[in-house]
Amino acid sequence: MRRLGIVLLALLGFGAGDAQAAVIWTVGDAGDGSDQARAVAGTIQADGPDAFLYLGDVYPEGRAEDFAQRYDPVFGPLKSITWPTPGNHEWANRRTGYHPYWRSRIHGRDWYRLRIEGWEVIALNSELRHDKRSPQIRWLKRVLAKHRGTCRLAFWHRPLRSPGLVHGGTANIAPLWNSLRTHARLVVNAHDHLMARFRRIDGMTEYVSGAGGYTLYRVRPDRRTEFVRSGIQGALRIELEPGRATAEFRDATGQVLDSSSARCRLLRNAAR
Repeated sequence: MRRLGIVLLALLGFGAGDAQAAVIWTVGDAGDGSDQARAVAGTIQADGPDAFLYLGDVYPEGRAEDFAQRYDPVFGPLKSITWPTPGNHEWANRRTGYHPYWRSRIHGRDWYRLRIEGWEVIALNSELRHDKRSPQIRWLKRVLAKHRGTCRLAFWHRPLRSPGLVHGGTANIAPLWNSLRTHARLVVNAHDHLMARFRRIDGMTEYVSGAGGYTLYRVRPDRRTEFVRSGIQGALRIELEPGRATAEFRDATGQVLDSSSARCRLLRNAAR
């Protein structure tokens, strides 16, 4: 019944009603059909999560056959609870790959929101325009204006900051980040194939969860990080409950590598 409530918000604007912790797993860069990705997916599935946020990239090009042959055999069992955001690998072929595969989940939306246990979870799109005047940013600001509070988690593919040596941070993501200031507590991204947790900046904690299976990346020192792990596959497990979140990076066997927590202000209707 809790999962039904999560689905209804994304479609109709209503949230789950019971106040208990919801378990969410999130990872990206895992759609390669590898044994490593299968190990990560198996650990996630065995935990019986309420939701799975897929942070993008289905290899090599996100075509229909890539979803059918590489993504679906591995993460398909989680499809009914998955909320996706696109990565750079599948975006060019979105009309034949990403959008058809996820039609039953997001109904063609390129960005959307849902409510999970008192939190507003916002899926944004780093592959579409996200400058200050873009439709995406205008939509985001309207959503944020509806409720006061900080119990929000936002996710998209390309991180503003990353210690990875291959991609690193993406400076032009700043309008998404800046719009969320004072309105959100957690931001989750992928793109660099590693696991990292940054210290709180602008009131938000940024996680990079891109070690889902595909070739792993090396990292550089970054004073802003409080946890970094490269060379090992894993994913981020988050428990959400009203006013609080706890997060753990776990490897493919389920071993906890890093733990963190955050408190937030409950969402209230904004004064008119």
